Amino acid sequence: MGTKWKNKVKIGVWLFLFTFGLSGVISIFTQGTDYLKNYFHTDQFEYQLEQFISNLNIYELNNLSKEEVKSLLTVSDQEIEEHRYRYGDLSEQIVNIQAQYESRIEEALANDNEQVAELLISERDEKIEDISKNFKSDEHIREKILIEKEQQVDEYFHQLDNDRSEFLKLKSSFIYYLRDTETGEVFTNVALEAEEVNDIFTKQDLHFIRTYPSNSHGYLVLPTSLNNAGFAFDDQMFAYTEISLNRTYEGKVAVPNPMSVNSPIKSDYDGFQQLKFIYVTFGTIGGMVLLLSLFILKRKYSTVRLERGSHVYEKIPIDLRLILFLISIIISLSILSANIYRYPNIFEYFISYIDDFLIHLFLSMLFVGLTIIQALYLKETMKQQETWPSLWRSSFTLTLLRMVQGFFLNRRTGTQVFVLLFVVFSFGFGFLLVFLNPIFLILFAIAFLFVGLPTVIIIMRRVGYFNLIMNNVEQIKLGRTVIEDLPEKGKSPLATLAAQINTMKRGVKQSQQEQAKSERLKTELITNVSHDLRTPLTSIITYTELLKSQEVTEEEKNQYVQIIDRKSKRLKVLIDDLFEASKMASGNIELVKEKVDLVQLLQQALAEYDDTISRSTLQFRITNPDALPAVVDGQKMWRVFDNIISNILRYSLEHTRVYISAVKKEGQAVITFKNVTKYELGDDIDELFERFKRGDASRHTEGSGLGLAIAKSIVDLHDGRLDIEVDGDLFKVIVVITL
Repeated sequence: MGTKWKNKVKIGVWLFLFTFGLSGVISIFTQGTDYLKNYFHTDQFEYQLEQFISNLNIYELNNLSKEEVKSLLTVSDQEIEEHRYRYGDLSEQIVNIQAQYESRIEEALANDNEQVAELLISERDEKIEDISKNFKSDEHIREKILIEKEQQVDEYFHQLDNDRSEFLKLKSSFIYYLRDTETGEVFTNVALEAEEVNDIFTKQDLHFIRTYPSNSHGYLVLPTSLNNAGFAFDDQMFAYTEISLNRTYEGKVAVPNPMSVNSPIKSDYDGFQQLKFIYVTFGTIGGMVLLLSLFILKRKYSTVRLERGSHVYEKIPIDLRLILFLISIIISLSILSANIYRYPNIFEYFISYIDDFLIHLFLSMLFVGLTIIQALYLKETMKQQETWPSLWRSSFTLTLLRMVQGFFLNRRTGTQVFVLLFVVFSFGFGFLLVFLNPIFLILFAIAFLFVGLPTVIIIMRRVGYFNLIMNNVEQIKLGRTVIEDLPEKGKSPLATLAAQINTMKRGVKQSQQEQAKSERLKTELITNVSHDLRTPLTSIITYTELLKSQEVTEEEKNQYVQIIDRKSKRLKVLIDDLFEASKMASGNIELVKEKVDLVQLLQQALAEYDDTISRSTLQFRITNPDALPAVVDGQKMWRVFDNIISNILRYSLEHTRVYISAVKKEGQAVITFKNVTKYELGDDIDELFERFKRGDASRHTEGSGLGLAIAKSIVDLHDGRLDIEVDGDLFKVIVVITL
């Protein structure tokens, strides 16, 4: 036998001992507690005692004869009226009787059986005559009702005679001595004088005795009315005038020792004693075996860990694990506490129900084993406290809650789907009802016509609409251009989704256009940068080669050096502007803000170009307020004005006017530059903000194409706004700075 197999056998033996011991201990607490007390203090005996006293009251204490009961019978006016109109008024009852006999009489005559027909006619007439008397005489009805009641009394006393033998058996189990406290009448089955009663009931060996009156029970009070005394008649059988009071008794009721052999109490008592022995023995042995199994567990298996199958168990959400563990405990306790000892004789049980015992033991071991395995798994889980938050987040309860929240995330959608599902499931249940009972077919058909069919149509339309949306999304995903927008039908959630997809589709289309434009501008940027940098660099290289020649005169050398110097400075300006534009675009620049007068900055920028303006053919018209103080970076803001004025001087048409105004408007400084352009501008004025974009498309001027791009970046860093407006050849730049 292998080592693993030996370990499995040992664990199986331990599980058997633990289960057997646990079953014994649990049986004591669930079933055996009733058997730890005296039988004569149990509910079972108390019921037998009450049954005996009730029957004693019927057969002896209130022993009325049949004739005495019949003499107490009464008939009320209400009973007479009910009997008279039970089947309608006189005319209705006569018509009903005639209808009952009409077909039978006709059938007898059709068969030429006149004798039968005459008997039926005679019987019919007698009933009609009897019904007629009912409406003429109350005494006639009273006699009929009394006859019916007497028949009930006869049946009742016949039943009493049949049950008397059971009462006599039960009576043989008791001895009693009872005396009516009012009349002094004595009822007993003990042949003793009154003065000897106390001695007999105290000195004789008794299993049980109850004394009336006593502190716990008082006098024995028994009803004397016929109904309450066991005569099971309705309230209108008797007139409770003289027999409706209770009678009070004093005395003793006891169970002698030994009891009669045929006593039903003796058989129950013997069975109780045997079961008491069984449960006490089983519980004691079970407790010892349980302690032994716990000792073995501590010595041999205290460090047992289950690794096999743990990866599967850990996939179960933690709350479901706890629920399964709780269910397993409940089932185990239910099986262990089941009363398998249904017979007092334990050997008779094992002989007759050995299969049940083995099945019970197997099921007990199975579920106890499952409970222990789950306890070991949960123990390992509980040790890992750092995983508790993640376990709870992935629990089935929270997952289900998130599903419900997601289902009703759009409340309108969730409600509509819930209603549709309710209708579908209702019709499924309705179909089941029709299958079980075809009487519901008409109701089901009407409901299907007015509710089910419209629901099916709605579902089909919504699914078709949903498929259309999905197909449109698939086309967008594949990058295909979808020209037509989705239809936006009604105000349903799908219509809202369609509208959002249409908006997204237009956004994607615009994004594609902007991307194409960006690619084009990047290409132009590379071309323009290459052209603007290559032109001065080529000149520098060319004139440098000329300087190396021996044939160049001194005057020519000076000219070449001046050209190289001018082109070098031009190249430096281009490179500096390119670096500054890049820094502006990336936001990698710090502003040193302080309170500055924007009007003075503008005047300083104009003063820098005073000579250039004087030499040009342009006429400047400047309108300024006294001051426009603002918190800005003065150096950077001066660069904005400088770049704009430089563009005006470079690209304005000769012999035109330039207008510059600065005004304060709603807490903002609005500085406007207007000039007439020398070159025609395209429709897309936003491209003028692109790097290396010039108004001179042929790029013959000295500008770098970065002036407006740098200016706009600086204004944006100040949370301001720089806008361009073009009206024909009129070019307008508007700078807005918050004061």
